[in-house]
Amino acid sequence: MSAGDFSFSGLGHAYLPEQWIFRNYRGEVSRGQVLSLLGPNGSGKTTLLKILLGALKPAEGTVMVHGQVAFVPQLFQVAFDYSAMDMVLMGRAKKVGLFSQPSKEDEEAALCALEKVGMADMAQRPFHEMSGGQRQLIIFARALVAEADILILDEPTSALDLKNQNTILQWMDRLARKEHLTIIFSTHHPHHAYAVADRALLMLGGSNYEAGPAEAVLTESNLASLYDLPFKHISYEYQSQAIETLVPILRPKSDVCSASGAA
Repeated sequence: MSAGDFSFSGLGHAYLPEQWIFRNYRGEVSRGQVLSLLGPNGSGKTTLLKILLGALKPAEGTVMVHGQVAFVPQLFQVAFDYSAMDMVLMGRAKKVGLFSQPSKEDEEAALCALEKVGMADMAQRPFHEMSGGQRQLIIFARALVAEADILILDEPTSALDLKNQNTILQWMDRLARKEHLTIIFSTHHPHHAYAVADRALLMLGGSNYEAGPAEAVLTESNLASLYDLPFKHISYEYQSQAIETLVPILRPKSDVCSASGAA
């Protein structure tokens, strides 16, 4: 196995005896691939991410990690007036001594990471003044400068507008295809997973899950079971390119009112 390969088997966790959040999960992702985790609230996505990161020991099962792992959290603010460069340099913490200053090499690596995500011209801009999409790209750069082989992202497009969601998805795709990084991310948006993921894991509860190639797992029937909503697979052409996606069929308000009145 090479750096960037990631797998888990027989994985399960319960915070209370015999009250399993999930159990017997098995999955894998290879270097340069993208794995998406999907599930409704309470299905255990955050718990699974903590286990994959090594921050939480599973109740049972094993995780096999080959390479350095970096974490990209959900969108957040910071309490201090850090610049974008300061935030990225934090990714070098393991390479810089506890009481040492970042070296010229560290600064060059941070600037290179900023260039990769198109943010080099904002290196000295205060982080807290940036838009949500810009802050998320800075956190991407911080993960890159750690020289990780695997990036784990917790709902990376949450709280972002549509344009910035697309920007983040584009960078996830570029990092996987061009930088050959392995990416594992959780999402509430099946169409995001369909757009960038090579593999998918649907957390259906308990020992019930679906895992495998994205095109085989992200189906209308599987997503309907996952979210208790009908889904439709759509194909269309845009700028001479064939596009496929999945969308939920949301019930019209008139149906909700009718059902409520009938009750």
